[in-house]
Amino acid sequence: MLFNSIDFAIFLPIIFILYWFVTNKNLKAQNILLLTASYFFYACWDWRFLFLLMFSTLLDYYTGLKMCGVQDQKAKKFWFWLSIFINLGFLGVFKYYNFFADSFAEALSQLGVQINPLTLSVILPVGISFYTFHGLSYVIDIYKGRVKAERNFVDYSVFVSFFPLLVAGPIERATHLLPQIKKKRSFDYSKAVDGLRQILWGLFKKIVIADNCAFFANEIFNNSSDYSGSTLVLGALFFTFQIYGDFSGYSDIALGTARLFGIELLQNFSFPYFSRDIAEFWRRWHISLSTWFRDYLYIPLGGSSGETVMRIRNTFIIFIVSGFWHGANWTFIIWGLLNALYFLPLLLTNKNRKNMEIVAKSRFLPSPKDFFNILLTFGLTVLAWIFFRAENIGHAISYLSGIFSLDLFSVPKFPGMGKALSTILLILFFIAIEWMGRENKYAIEKIGSKVSRPLRWSFYVLIIFLIGMFLETEETPFIYFQF
Repeated sequence: MLFNSIDFAIFLPIIFILYWFVTNKNLKAQNILLLTASYFFYACWDWRFLFLLMFSTLLDYYTGLKMCGVQDQKAKKFWFWLSIFINLGFLGVFKYYNFFADSFAEALSQLGVQINPLTLSVILPVGISFYTFHGLSYVIDIYKGRVKAERNFVDYSVFVSFFPLLVAGPIERATHLLPQIKKKRSFDYSKAVDGLRQILWGLFKKIVIADNCAFFANEIFNNSSDYSGSTLVLGALFFTFQIYGDFSGYSDIALGTARLFGIELLQNFSFPYFSRDIAEFWRRWHISLSTWFRDYLYIPLGGSSGETVMRIRNTFIIFIVSGFWHGANWTFIIWGLLNALYFLPLLLTNKNRKNMEIVAKSRFLPSPKDFFNILLTFGLTVLAWIFFRAENIGHAISYLSGIFSLDLFSVPKFPGMGKALSTILLILFFIAIEWMGRENKYAIEKIGSKVSRPLRWSFYVLIIFLIGMFLETEETPFIYFQF
């Protein structure tokens, strides 16, 4: 079930009404309803993988109880590593087995040894990377003594599988979400309105920006050998806004939907394309994943402390693993490696925490220096996204070679260029709204308090009109469902 589907437009109001008007006096009934709705939501994708989600949930729930119920450190360590091994094992089989098998066969073929590796013909369970990381953080936090095991199975199951975040995050922590699930929730009209507003903006990002950009990005990337360098640059720019509109749009809808039920999820995006360096970009892009790797991998490895060699090692590990998390393809690893190289000068000069506040705070325009740094960071990000989008390393290299050719400064030309101009205007409109709202949690958060009612409702009508105009009859999945 997609957020941008008729099914979800029917599903959400039904659950909302049952939640606030039927089960509102009983917290246990509310959580049972959320769990039932979440399992139904997931089963709409493929009911068979619902059992995998249930098994993962039961495994980590039981592991948590066993770790808290034993005094022997060896027994505690046994249950901890058993859960880690099984969780990563499932992730490895479904997501990475074929990649390693094919890569091993390719390596042997370079040595003159030909083998036919045994590969698996299975689809990737949607959301497996996200709910696996929910469970892993829970088990690690118990092992480290940060939280106590949750004894209510329904409450824990809602934490793992709450439907707004189930298939593409944000990646929640037990310390943040579980207390909200266990606490009685009362309907708050202002929060509900705010949630609807964020859902609206998320749908605009997905349907008007991302899906429009996807059409042109796919055309140019799929036929990159036919186009000039300037057209390839345009294709990379279209993908840059496609992936941001798509993923941050999903996150906006997820956060807004959760707020309708009185639950606050972790912010996942904070205007990353206005970053002045790569370190700031990664503090603002997919925040829940970046902080997950920081807390559960980077800091345990030693973080930014220690000798220079160790700091460099930790930086490359964290970015390469982050790239590999996104998919079983060498392109994602190169994408992570590129970001590590971008980050390295900041780390070595101790400037990686220089830009902590949003750019031009309390000012309308950035300084010339900030503007230049934004353009530079954005350009480096666009370059890295080419590897993220390319089918393979060869495709990425040929795409880059095509960009840096003699026709780089020619006028972009490809079928549908006229229609693309309207999309570019929409992107500029989108950037302007995001810039004006960059100090908020999402771009139009404060429109209700800062804009007069006639102007505010005119804006809402415009956004709804644009969504209706560009809404496709065929549902388009979100990019991060494949991860």
